Amino acid sequence: AREVARQFGGVPRMNTFSKLYLALIGLFPWEYVPTIPCEVLLIGKWFHVNFWDMSNWSRGMIVPLAIINHFKPTHPVQVNLDELYPNGVHERDLALAPDPEKISLRNFFLWLDRLHKLAEWFAEHSIHPFRKRALRKCEQWMLERFESSDGLAAIFPAMLNSLIALQALGYADDHPQIIRAARELKKLEHETADSVRIEPCFSPVWDTAIVAICLRESGVPENHPALKKSAEWLMEKEIRFAGDWVHKNPAKVEPSGWVFEYNNQWNPDVDDTAMVLLALRKIPTDNLQKRDECFKRGLKWMMTFQCKDGGWAAFDKDCTKNILEKVPFADHNAMLDPECADITARILELLGYEGWSVGHHQIQEALDYVRSQQEADGSWYGRWGVNYIYGTWQVLRGLRALNLDMNQPWLKKAGAWLESVQHDDGGWGERCNTYDDPVFKGQGPSTASQTAWAVMGLCAFDDPENPALKRGIEYLTRTQNPDGSWTEHETTGTGFPKVFYLKYDIYRNAWPLLALATYQQISERAVAKRNGQ
Repeated sequence: AREVARQFGGVPRMNTFSKLYLALIGLFPWEYVPTIPCEVLLIGKWFHVNFWDMSNWSRGMIVPLAIINHFKPTHPVQVNLDELYPNGVHERDLALAPDPEKISLRNFFLWLDRLHKLAEWFAEHSIHPFRKRALRKCEQWMLERFESSDGLAAIFPAMLNSLIALQALGYADDHPQIIRAARELKKLEHETADSVRIEPCFSPVWDTAIVAICLRESGVPENHPALKKSAEWLMEKEIRFAGDWVHKNPAKVEPSGWVFEYNNQWNPDVDDTAMVLLALRKIPTDNLQKRDECFKRGLKWMMTFQCKDGGWAAFDKDCTKNILEKVPFADHNAMLDPECADITARILELLGYEGWSVGHHQIQEALDYVRSQQEADGSWYGRWGVNYIYGTWQVLRGLRALNLDMNQPWLKKAGAWLESVQHDDGGWGERCNTYDDPVFKGQGPSTASQTAWAVMGLCAFDDPENPALKRGIEYLTRTQNPDGSWTEHETTGTGFPKVFYLKYDIYRNAWPLLALATYQQISERAVAKRNGQ
């Protein structure tokens, strides 16, 4: 483990958040941790770059970290990490390396960080003019977002940071906010006799929507009680609250949307909303009026999030100011929330099923965006799933739902790319290292979920006799376990590319089910066509 850590550069190459956590236990000097100033919340939207230009998840992490950065609480442990400095502990390795170009944005922000350090000195001596006000605003912002949420942003880093921040602010261990924050964090823990593992968050809305779609598409009858129950549960999870999205989306639209987790009212997102809407249109309910009103409200809300270039992002609209990636504490590769082809294509899939005209201006803009994102080899980058197989499948499925001519060269090229990366065993697989270097595209052990994505991508061409498609179906049927499940050891979900990945345990069973159902549907259509029906 030591050699691996040293090979990757050791402590000096850790990102800002990791260095800050080390500083909390006395294993890294605070003076070399890039400053996260509380005053970032005081900058109004009138300024070219402000707090609301950061991604949704970064805001949740950074506000409590700014509080921590002010107080610098430190609880030393009786060890050191000197062995994880490949070239020894030197000041040159503690400080962030400047850009070789003397005049650059990075060097400007490094100079600004030194200025912040000077301001920190004044704050420590109670002569910082804005610090008390900024601290109060950070505290208020954080406490507000605890409400109707399973912890701050309902995701581990923000939840952990907020608990530390509350303690740094002087909240007693028996304070209700401390108790609640600790309780929500504890829910993510999985303890055994010799280990503690922590889930980053829960994904019940996302999983429920996917599974409901898969069950309905595979032939579970529309009056099945489990499907009815899931429809009611999803409708109850609609968020009718104007959360933080209003700062980037000025459209006057009735609040709606869904989140990933159980409760997180400040942060509904486009990706989950699209998946829920795909589910609601397919699954039954005894209250059609309620379902239709819920669906229309969610669809109208989602459509207001289309970005300037025609695509959709996950949480916010036009959250793409690249200058934020140059600030010293932005090395977690997640400061922005850019549009992506996979989410955009999922929305196109929904609009296609709903009968929207391809000539509609929003669809035309989205199609232009999707086409602009195609790689030279025909594939698409997958932002929220690993990786090019995910992106390519979602685009092909989305465009097929619009009834586009799938024989267009650019679409056939995408199908050919999928066929080119099929493995000898008939499956498909791809690892997270494709985010670091696309040379690894389509390489990795075959998995059930990625094979299912590729199968559905090829199904978009309506040719059940395609040899590659038939081999993919054979792989899925051959590798299915006796109990109906599939085994999958690889990680196929994406959090932050190059930083953080997710293993959705439901993927290994849900996506193959949908792939088999999709193949069955195109096979039946082919038979009907041959019979002149």
